[in-house]
Amino acid sequence: MKTFNQLEPQQRRSLLVLFLTGLLFWISIAVLLPTLPAYLEEIGISQQQIGLIIGAFAIGLLATRPLLGKLADTRGRKFVLVIGTVVSAIAPLGYLTVTSVPLLMVIRAFHGISIAAFTTAYSTLIVDLAPPKQRGEIIGLMSLANPLGVAIGPAIGGYLQVSGRYDQIFWISIIGGAISSIAAYQLRESRIEVDLLESESAPKISMWKILTNSALAIPALVLLLIGFPFGAIHTFIPLYIRSTHLDFNPGLFYTIAAMASFCSRSVVGSKSDQYGRSIFITASLCAYTAAIAFLATANSELSFVFAAILEGLGIGTLLPMIVALLSDRSLPQHRGQVLSICIAGLDLGIAIAAPVFGMVAKDLGYPGIFTIGTGMAASAIVVFLIWGNRSLPKNQHSSL
Repeated sequence: MKTFNQLEPQQRRSLLVLFLTGLLFWISIAVLLPTLPAYLEEIGISQQQIGLIIGAFAIGLLATRPLLGKLADTRGRKFVLVIGTVVSAIAPLGYLTVTSVPLLMVIRAFHGISIAAFTTAYSTLIVDLAPPKQRGEIIGLMSLANPLGVAIGPAIGGYLQVSGRYDQIFWISIIGGAISSIAAYQLRESRIEVDLLESESAPKISMWKILTNSALAIPALVLLLIGFPFGAIHTFIPLYIRSTHLDFNPGLFYTIAAMASFCSRSVVGSKSDQYGRSIFITASLCAYTAAIAFLATANSELSFVFAAILEGLGIGTLLPMIVALLSDRSLPQHRGQVLSICIAGLDLGIAIAAPVFGMVAKDLGYPGIFTIGTGMAASAIVVFLIWGNRSLPKNQHSSL
């Protein structure tokens, strides 16, 4: 927080407006986390179809990430940020009016564009505004908008779900997205963004060049492997908890995880500026693997609580540290594309996980889903320990 107070007034104002934009955006998204799968089940949609619908969200992410990353580097970060917030306000209208599975998949895929645009622009804007020597700390502090939103959203959604007020849940999502759009529009473009827009030659870089650069490809592969259990958690946890007949609100799982994520993000960022990103990425992968293992054998409320804490600590450390690592290894004129393509590894894991695990659930049940997920998370540890640490020294740019 001391570093934040030492920033120039305009930098500080921009970061505060950006944080508010992020908080409202994540509330809009997260209010649907514990409620949408249950809502779909209530209107007569099968487990396998629910997996397809929820998974379509990641299809929208994957299809648009590269384009949005390029737009962030050519049209500006703010332009892409506004796209994300506007889509988050529009998409929930479809859930209120549509019951057809194919149409719900289309709406869900459209909703996925919001995450693709928002996360790319939000992360890149933070890096543009942060002093390089305090990059990890600023990323950590600004990333707190996510756990705060993911704590508030599910708590509201879970409370309204008890009385079946799904229409109110969707309207909260719509309003949150709309106010987030207004806040995003008030942002002033960063100096780097203005320089990019005024540049005579647009930055040119190919997806192939990014994915064949080991300094960037290994973090992308780690995110791909983590995307499988991550997708399972955000698709099947509400149904899994319901199947156990435990008196445990699914929204509480996400709230606990968000609180744990908040704690890790508020501490780890500044430490990574001193000791490097790798040690914290490794620790986060270990915590996440333990969380999925807990879920594979969960049979009590306490099991779900422990799993939620570990999941929050793991993902809350991993995502900002991966963003910081990729930012350290890329140049400003390529950063939007690098972040969008590498983080798409997580999207791809989610996209594959939801429909595949939906079919697995029929034969192996929900514990089987998380047993497989434990293996995927453990393999991410191996990949990063063997290849992830030797690509580049700390804070050295890649050749891109």
